Amino acid sequence: MNFSQILLVLRARKKIILLTLLFTVAVTIIVSLVLPKTYKATSSVILNYKGVDPLTGISMPGQLLPGYVATQIDIISSKNVALRVVDALKLAQSPAIIEQFNDAQDGQGSLRDWLADLLLKKLEIVPARESSVVEISFQGADPQFVAAVANAFADEYQRASIQLKVDPMKKATSYFDSQSKVLRDTVEAAQSRLSKYQQEHGIVSVDNRLDVESNRLNDLSAQLVAAQGQLMEANSRQRMAAGESGESPDVAGNPLIQNMKVALSAAESKFADIAQRLDKNHPQYQSAKAEVDQLRADLKAQTRVTSNTVGNNAQILMQREAAIRTALQEQKNKVLELNRTRDELNVLQKDVENAQRAFDATSMRLSQTRIEGQSEQSDVAMLNPAVAPIKPYGPKILLNTALAIVLGTMLGLGLGFLLEFFDRRVRSQADLSDLLDIPVLGTIDWHQSQRRPSRFNGMFLRRSNLSVNS
Repeated sequence: MNFSQILLVLRARKKIILLTLLFTVAVTIIVSLVLPKTYKATSSVILNYKGVDPLTGISMPGQLLPGYVATQIDIISSKNVALRVVDALKLAQSPAIIEQFNDAQDGQGSLRDWLADLLLKKLEIVPARESSVVEISFQGADPQFVAAVANAFADEYQRASIQLKVDPMKKATSYFDSQSKVLRDTVEAAQSRLSKYQQEHGIVSVDNRLDVESNRLNDLSAQLVAAQGQLMEANSRQRMAAGESGESPDVAGNPLIQNMKVALSAAESKFADIAQRLDKNHPQYQSAKAEVDQLRADLKAQTRVTSNTVGNNAQILMQREAAIRTALQEQKNKVLELNRTRDELNVLQKDVENAQRAFDATSMRLSQTRIEGQSEQSDVAMLNPAVAPIKPYGPKILLNTALAIVLGTMLGLGLGFLLEFFDRRVRSQADLSDLLDIPVLGTIDWHQSQRRPSRFNGMFLRRSNLSVNS
């Protein structure tokens, strides 16, 4: 079926189409007038209107989350908020509503849940496209009631949002309180171990004592080095003194020995002179020789005494070096013990500091969560409260009529084509050619000619003009 055939069908079925259109529009208008009027009230709330938590001073990133507004819409349309609205407006206490519930549910179920479901069915929540404003709308037959319900939803949503924020904080407060007690006991135990350790070891100030002992250790080390040098020198002198006495500087440098050597040299000179002049049996010769022998014996004895004195000095230096070495080892052990004590004390002090730091952090968090748990601040604010509407929201007669025109036109066209499908007629030469499958040689125009009849053909009867197409 081509476009010209569709136009022919529409022209032929125009009465059916117009009647269907008129009937649809009339029924729509009548129903719109008969239906009860409905009113719609809208309350607007704004989310995250401050942007900063009044307690912590931290910027709240809620509005930056993609699903934040959607989450708030789900909270508003939740059954929890609807039940709060039912309780706030005391709807479950109305005798008329109780009677309606008994008629609708036969007394089965919960009245509050039934009312909450009814309220949610007529609730409409629309978020703004590029802002944090959310509109809460409610429809009903009573203007005052719809405004009250819209405002109640906004108010209860604020309270629910506060409760959703406060309840976790209260649980966190309980947790931090228990942890604070545990950490306080840990701090006390660590402090007790530190004090007990200091008392057992008599520690007042480990660092100062360690400095003194370290200085003493350094002094002993220097003394040991000096004593070892002196001992080495004394051993060398002892060996030289024990060997050839004349080569020992200690023996040679002794003033008494030097004087005795001078006296011995003089005596030997005197004896040599006497020996040249006198015989060995002469008394002077005997006296001079006896003097020389006595001086030699005294020199040898004094040399032995001086050598023994050098050896005794070496022994004294050896004992001193051994004593310094022993004192140095004891001092080293004492310093090592102080280092170990300081390390253990540092570990105990670190335990106390760590426990104290954890306790302080927990106490600070406990104070903050306790304050937040007691806060009634909300990040939701009422922007525009709902007012009782003056004009009804529905039914919308003009909109319904426009829709009825569209729907009636579609129904009329459908009905016209349906009748044409069951009662197919020849309306053009194309229909005849398609139906009989033969070519059309000509058509007869049964309409009267528009030209006026002349005097020559006025006497004849009206007849049809014949038009032949080949």
